[in-house]
Amino acid sequence: MKEENFLFILFSYIKNHIKTIIIYCIFILTFLLVFSLYSLETEAIAYAFILSANIGIIFSFYDFIKYYKKHKALCILKNQISTNLIKIPLSKNLIELDYQDILKILYDEKIEIASTADNKETEMLDYYTLWVHQIKTPIAAMRLLLQSENNNQNKELSTELFKIEQYVEMVLGYLRIENSSSDLVFQNYNLSEIIKQGIRKYANIFIKKSITLDLKEIDCNVLTDEKWLVFVIEQILSNALKYTNKGKISIYMDDNEEKTLVIEDTGIGIEKEDLPRVFEKGFTGYNGRMNKKSTGIGLYLCKKILNKLSHKITITSEVGVFTKVKIDFSSIKTIIE
Repeated sequence: MKEENFLFILFSYIKNHIKTIIIYCIFILTFLLVFSLYSLETEAIAYAFILSANIGIIFSFYDFIKYYKKHKALCILKNQISTNLIKIPLSKNLIELDYQDILKILYDEKIEIASTADNKETEMLDYYTLWVHQIKTPIAAMRLLLQSENNNQNKELSTELFKIEQYVEMVLGYLRIENSSSDLVFQNYNLSEIIKQGIRKYANIFIKKSITLDLKEIDCNVLTDEKWLVFVIEQILSNALKYTNKGKISIYMDDNEEKTLVIEDTGIGIEKEDLPRVFEKGFTGYNGRMNKKSTGIGLYLCKKILNKLSHKITITSEVGVFTKVKIDFSSIKTIIE
């Protein structure tokens, strides 16, 4: 333990026992006064004072060692208190025992509340996961019905149905992300193939909105989880298409940064004051409030997923000119055995 911490404990001990020390000193002074009134020899008085002081110092030293060890034990327990309360130091002090009983009651109630909350959360996750999988059946049926007749109305309905599918996938991603650590499968993948999966999904939207796709040659392998990275690419492309009414979306590798993918659009851009908060959960910003298209979940999920994958994401933008999303794959720290 550092010296300053040791001194803090020492001063705390003295402060905690200041009444006992004062009473002890008063007793010594009382005996010295009585001895002097009876005209005892100075040597006898000094001997009694030194003897009493030594006994007091020895006792105080022994008591401080116990106090110090108990403090260290409690410091260790502080890091384990959320999982274990059994190792709390025993006390012979009635007041301390009362406090320990109160702590145990609160701890038991906390465990019970946490267990109830976990059960409710598990039930909720199970229900919504089941709902997501069940809703895919009528969506697939509706798509088949819409494809049976090729007309403008069905094309419009197919586009809206596609948006519903996107939101369903977002719900599923949101449910899975908290427990995705066990779902991660890291391998070396060709980045170009992952990007093309996302592009194929949104091909019809590119055509419908007459947005040009400028896909540069990407010769890069990345260590990542394919399923989750495809989800992120799709979310970024979805945002780019949502807020780009004309122009193009460019996908390329940044020449100035190692293994950094750039997805750039010529859309409406993001306000400067909104940029620091775009990854916050539920934050829609000026564009989301004006267009009423944003849920404030997509970029939040992207950030959270990429953090789990040890990739970095940054966004730069200029209103009415461009939005540039960068994913840095060079930051991977995961070791594959």
